Amino acid sequence: MIEGAKITRYYGIVSGETIIGANVFRDFFASIRDVVGGRSGSYEEVLREAKDTALREMQEQACLLGANAVIGVDLDYETVGGSGSMLMVTACGTAVTVE
Repeated sequence: MIEGAKITRYYGIVSGETIIGANVFRDFFASIRDVVGGRSGSYEEVLREAKDTALREMQEQACLLGANAVIGVDLDYETVGGSGSMLMVTACGTAVTVE
């Protein structure tokens, strides 16, 4: 928990990025689900995996700087590729040391 903790050092912005492809079978089954309604579990899993990877990379970068926390984290999601078949997730925040 960071709330109320004293920040003793700022290291600067750290980030983690990942680009993940959604395979053809997931696309096919997600399109069927979109037609009949409901949530697309396959896409939710891809989103979760991409987010976790980006956050882990951001945390690793902060640790390399000597930080023990990251504050002000922002997650950005964007589709890339010719047909939007890939998902890019970026996590950014400020690496700090807290007491």
